[in-house]
Amino acid sequence: MTFAAPLEAKSIRFRARSFVAFTLTPEAPMVEWLQGLDHWIGNSPGYFAGRPVLLDLNVLKPQPSEIAALVAELGTRGIRIYAIELEGASLGPDLPPLLVGAKEATTEGLLPGRKGGQEASGKPDGKTAEGGAPDHGMDAGGVAKGKAGASKTEESGPQVSHYDSGTLMIKTPIRSGQAIMHAHGDVIVLGSVASGSEIVAAGSIHVYGTLRGRASAGALGNTAARIFCRRNEAELLSVDGWYITAEEMEGVSRGKPVQAFLDGDGLRVEALS
Repeated sequence: MTFAAPLEAKSIRFRARSFVAFTLTPEAPMVEWLQGLDHWIGNSPGYFAGRPVLLDLNVLKPQPSEIAALVAELGTRGIRIYAIELEGASLGPDLPPLLVGAKEATTEGLLPGRKGGQEASGKPDGKTAEGGAPDHGMDAGGVAKGKAGASKTEESGPQVSHYDSGTLMIKTPIRSGQAIMHAHGDVIVLGSVASGSEIVAAGSIHVYGTLRGRASAGALGNTAARIFCRRNEAELLSVDGWYITAEEMEGVSRGKPVQAFLDGDGLRVEALS
């Protein structure tokens, strides 16, 4: 008699990932909406490269054939749609998948360690947009917060204080990979901002340490917003969609205390004395 050795059972581990996806919400007439999008892309070429983008069609409610044409049209602009939001729809395999359970990008939702924060789904109020004016229908939505089975998240998250003025104060450094989205006013960081991190604010951004990540102020169309930092090592600075990269700042404002603001039809970065 022969005996078969029992197969070793191997478990499959599932982990949730937290990231920010930008949402495009087309509105009729489509010609005008696409023109507005083209104008925004003209100010920020290549901005969508490598970024996950959702297509919220709950306002437009197009037919499946129109969805395919729209996805292709956006593809010609370098915008790759990875998921679609459309209640009650049934899409074919040739289209991006329908997204279920999208979360709103709120301060509470994107800062690790905060409990009980609202993460409303895909509704207009409370949404933030990096560099996108509201009439372009651009906003940011968070998906799948946290890591399965994780504990003691309070120890790793930034220390945050909210004020009645709408200001968000972060009392600890922002680490690489963290994203701060604040749609209600200014953001003040008492520490440094690491490379690979991101701050998006409806108002101005103040960094009292070294800014090495990406900072986008005036995200909802506030042209008076500014970015201030004690030492500029930023990967990107942006105000109301106008941006400048690290390469463009090299040798001019790198390593210095600076402020960035809109001056006429462009973004200006100048040293603070």
